[in-house]
Amino acid sequence: MGEPVAMTVDVLVAGRSCMDHLAILDRWPEEDQKQSLAFRVTEGGGQGGTSACCIARLGGRVLYVGKLGSDPEGDFCKKRMESFGVNTRHIDVIKGGSTPVAYVFVTRDNGRRTILYEPNTLPRLSMADLRPALELAPLVLLLDPEVTYLSEALKTEAADGIKIVYDCERWRKGLNSMMAVADYFIPSAGFLDEDRLGFAGLTFEEKMVRLRSRIGGELVVTRGSMGAYYFSDRRLYHLPAPTVQVKDTTGAGDNFHAAFALAISEAVDIHQAVRFAVSVASLSCRDYGGRNAIPQRHEATALAETLLARVI
Repeated sequence: MGEPVAMTVDVLVAGRSCMDHLAILDRWPEEDQKQSLAFRVTEGGGQGGTSACCIARLGGRVLYVGKLGSDPEGDFCKKRMESFGVNTRHIDVIKGGSTPVAYVFVTRDNGRRTILYEPNTLPRLSMADLRPALELAPLVLLLDPEVTYLSEALKTEAADGIKIVYDCERWRKGLNSMMAVADYFIPSAGFLDEDRLGFAGLTFEEKMVRLRSRIGGELVVTRGSMGAYYFSDRRLYHLPAPTVQVKDTTGAGDNFHAAFALAISEAVDIHQAVRFAVSVASLSCRDYGGRNAIPQRHEATALAETLLARVI
């Protein structure tokens, strides 16, 4: 027999996977009231798990590293990722462990969602978990918020040439280091209001400029239905989101990060990467759950070509 063929990885995704139970409501109830559900959906969730599924749907070669419990929820999450074509060989199934569950309440008339989630009680990912996958020389490493604490180790252990894309959710241990380590630091607009940044009283554009001065790589900020903001050649750009029929925004941010990471693995410039990411994230809101409406590559590319960023 010949030598085994080395696996090529476009994007290595590390982070959280969980089960999402979505309850679709006609309206949000007042406290201490009873109300019927319109319907419910069960789907795989978690920033890392959903991002990996999105990359696979878009045609990327993606490897997911994470931990799941040896329970029905963990089995569901693993099989759901595999149904998209995600390589799951580096998932660590913890015997007796409990896969986290999230409860997502979606208001049908506007697609907005409220999430109640179980904290992850599984062992944390370590560099020992990540090293075998890093040895496959992925082009991009996409880190979700749950693995922020790995930032210091990644300074010395991430191979030269691997681009790090970081999904920033809120302030966590290791965030200052991650600001320096990440090649692409991508928070949502809400992060700019974090008290520890000290941006109170500044305009959104001023906050963008201040944050850009604190990070070592490129800054992209997502802003929901308003699209995304980013810098290029020291100029601040705004790319508005396209108009789509929104049913549910669950997972839109995860799909943005996924599409952006895949685009970076293909060595496109930041303008193209943001256009593609905004298109994918927007289209993914057309159905319930973070994965059901992830577009095919040709559909997202066609929409991206219609988008135009402007300097602000």
